[in-house]
Amino acid sequence: MASSMQNNRVSPPGYCGCCRTCNMWCWRAFKWLPVLLIVAIVTWSYYAYVYQLCFCTIESTVQQCIYLFLYHVLLIMFAWSYWRTIFADIKPIPDKYKLPEAELEKLLSAETEDAQRTILENFAKDLSIVTRTMSGSVRYCNRCVLVKPDRAHHCSICARCVLKMDHHCPWVNNCVCFHNYKFFMLFLGYALLYCLFIMSTCLPYFIRFWKGEFGISGSAGRYHIVFAFFVALMFAISLGSLFGYHCYLVAHNRTTLEAFRAPMFRGGADKNGFSMGAYNNFKEVFGASPNLWVVPVFTSAGDGCEFPVRREHQLQPFSAPPDHGYDAMGTTRASCGDGIIYPLPTQDEDTESLLSSERWDRWGERARPFDERESSSFDEL
Repeated sequence: MASSMQNNRVSPPGYCGCCRTCNMWCWRAFKWLPVLLIVAIVTWSYYAYVYQLCFCTIESTVQQCIYLFLYHVLLIMFAWSYWRTIFADIKPIPDKYKLPEAELEKLLSAETEDAQRTILENFAKDLSIVTRTMSGSVRYCNRCVLVKPDRAHHCSICARCVLKMDHHCPWVNNCVCFHNYKFFMLFLGYALLYCLFIMSTCLPYFIRFWKGEFGISGSAGRYHIVFAFFVALMFAISLGSLFGYHCYLVAHNRTTLEAFRAPMFRGGADKNGFSMGAYNNFKEVFGASPNLWVVPVFTSAGDGCEFPVRREHQLQPFSAPPDHGYDAMGTTRASCGDGIIYPLPTQDEDTESLLSSERWDRWGERARPFDERESSSFDEL
């Protein structure tokens, strides 16, 4: 059996539970700083635009009303989307993917790595899973003690596995994943429109300031208006590139993680394995109801665990290795979302460690199934 290694952390002398609790709360507070920064900038922009520009600088009442109406519509939609992205209900992985105590005991007591792989294969054969690790093994997280659904990854910051994880965003202090990806896209889109609107309406006054024609009556507030133009321009550039990139990902049905490393199917890696066409990919994120596409309410298709896959990853021959405890026909099965159960192929397994460098903190002094000689840290994000 591969030699097991312990990953116990030894607390330094004098390190007590109170210090640990204090550090935990300090870390939690620190993670909110980017969000508070965004809130502070938006609050200041409200003062600069509404008071300094609309009330103190613009003289036309009609122009004031139009600007204020459009500004508040964009602000409300932007703030609503941002709120939903931050406080979305990120649901846990369903219990059917979690290893029962009996199976976990068998996994820990297995004498070889191949035996441990077989235990996980047998447990996952009735689960709707079509992706694997680089070695063709079942994707497993030994921190959460569960078999990972397709496109799910472990977030070390949130300390949990997340369905269809895209990335962990410090600007929302949350994982961008299946449950809030639509909100995140709307947040980027409305934030970009918000910045473009401020930039375009402040541009004439910036030109007047540049020419030295900005009146003395606006001397106290003109710097707020000019600075609002520059801040809006800066954020518009960064948001435009980020929003454009995620539009590309939506059109191809990829996450940020999958764009950097293609998901591994039984037939090999394929970045377009989940792509069903641009329009269907769009509806998978935004839903089938057009009147709700621009509203930050959850309308994404599916449950975050099962996704339609391309035909070449649905129907493939399967050959089970001997004595691996498969069913009578030697098949594992996976649902592709159309009610049909398809057989899946297998690969020869190499020596890559199935459980990578995950820690078995839950089990204290008990040994992990596999050593750390070859980790696949990206797959265990």
